[in-house]
Amino acid sequence: MSSSKSRPDNVERRGITFDDGSSSKSRKIGGAFSSVTYEDVQKIAKHILAIVKCRPKIGVICGSGLGQLAELVEDSETIPYNEIPDFPVSTVPGHAGKLVFGTLKGKSVVLMQGRTHSYEGYSPQQTTLPVRTMKLMGVETLFVTNAAGGINRNFKVGDMMIIKDHMNLAGFSGMNPLVGPNDERFGPRFPPMSRAYDLDIRKLAHKVVKEMNYTDFVHEGVYSMMVGPNFETVTECKFLHTIGVDATGMSTVPEVLVAKHCGMRVFGMSLITNVVIMEFDSEATANHEEVLETGRQRSKYMQKLIATIIEKLDS
Repeated sequence: MSSSKSRPDNVERRGITFDDGSSSKSRKIGGAFSSVTYEDVQKIAKHILAIVKCRPKIGVICGSGLGQLAELVEDSETIPYNEIPDFPVSTVPGHAGKLVFGTLKGKSVVLMQGRTHSYEGYSPQQTTLPVRTMKLMGVETLFVTNAAGGINRNFKVGDMMIIKDHMNLAGFSGMNPLVGPNDERFGPRFPPMSRAYDLDIRKLAHKVVKEMNYTDFVHEGVYSMMVGPNFETVTECKFLHTIGVDATGMSTVPEVLVAKHCGMRVFGMSLITNVVIMEFDSEATANHEEVLETGRQRSKYMQKLIATIIEKLDS
């Protein structure tokens, strides 16, 4: 991948011709291109569906170091993000930047091997464009996974957390993908978020966890999103602990907001890849290499768990 396609800041994207003969304009990605219309997403979805045979009903967003789930997909068809017109391109290590279509445990799926983040220079509308694209491709249920820092003192590195709710701290400052004109074809102006994470799928997940004897290292809790790219300060971590957050990361929440706005069912899971620092005199520091290494070591457990939940999920 060339650097011109992997850097979102002040980089012009090349025009790409769609199957209907229209072309995307050369435009800057970053803050200058934040509005995404229904017609924009519709063109991207049609472009992708013209390439692949699969018609997915389930979407999975794979977080840092968790993209190996794609290895379990049968009859796979792969499209790199940089070959899709106006699709945001991942720039972070551990995010391969590919859509993988196929069959997982008998279900038609599309996996995102990697996501984009606001700290890469993308707007919230851009980071969530893939979710709306999935919706217009026919996806009804979205699984979101991420690597997260453990706030809950009972969590250990390598544990997993079923997300039951989230704290949208970025939204407090107005960073929300639903800000701006609302198109009712996507969803309502004021979508409720009191049950953002589907209760029935969470119940199924707990049942599967027991069947697989994963209860010692799978918990349930509240996730929060910090924009990043820096890891949290000690005071920030203490604050998150005080307000009831169990794990924190730099993604997922915008995708969930848009998925629920679109009427999707959502299931979320975090892999605890590091324990946050909450002591002012600690010499320990968080780092992305630790995140990726934990992902490599423990991701097979999450992959197996997610695959089994999908297998048992009602279509």
